[in-house]
Amino acid sequence: MSNRGYDVVVDVDAEGDLGHTDLQEDLEFHSSTFDDNPRASKIPSDSSNPFSTSNSTLASKRYLWTLSFYAQFFDVDTSEVLRRCRVAIYPRSNFLDILDGNPDLYGPFWIATTVTFILFITGTISQYLAQRGEEHFAYDFTLLSGASGLIYGYTFVLPVALWGVLRWFGSEGANVLECWALYGYANLIWIPVALISWSPINILNWVFVAMGFALSALFLVRNLWPLVNATDMRTSRVLLVVVVALHAGLAIAIKEFFFA
Repeated sequence: MSNRGYDVVVDVDAEGDLGHTDLQEDLEFHSSTFDDNPRASKIPSDSSNPFSTSNSTLASKRYLWTLSFYAQFFDVDTSEVLRRCRVAIYPRSNFLDILDGNPDLYGPFWIATTVTFILFITGTISQYLAQRGEEHFAYDFTLLSGASGLIYGYTFVLPVALWGVLRWFGSEGANVLECWALYGYANLIWIPVALISWSPINILNWVFVAMGFALSALFLVRNLWPLVNATDMRTSRVLLVVVVALHAGLAIAIKEFFFA
């Protein structure tokens, strides 16, 4: 009897008056057809999918050895990457606001790759013009390996160190993906700089590199300031000086290594 339910049937008068209902005559009890077992009312889960229903939390996790873990960092379309590139060249607003909580590695990776190959090509042209008149010109593929180490290291290793320092000094808003995005899109200016800095006029090449340094350094300082400002005043100033000094080192390395 404990496993069975009951339905109650009430006989109501034609006038809809319950006040004259005789409970002994008008109430009837019938065995219910509903089962008290709560599992019977649930929709059975798809046993063929191990990540459904109770395993939905497990399905939302992304593990380091899976492609989905890295795919989330490239979850951005081409139009959004182009919009971020325009903002990096013409910074009218804070770049972190443009990211809108969705920093990507698609743009930084391809920007760094493009800069690497353009530096190799234009550096080779610069060497060819400097050695013109010699009988045989030998390609220097150390330019390619040097460009790869310089650009990829500056784009992906330095931001991790900066993020660690910011977190150490109490900047809770620091995000390593945002640091990667900032440094990655800041490299965009080196593409036009590399395309025009291979001329044999050395002073002109210095001017182009200096312009690229000024624009990209301004972009970095302007967008890193909200993160750096979360530390104390002295630390924030030191960090900004270090950021600008390392960026100046990158500019000098590009000039001396590829367009000397």
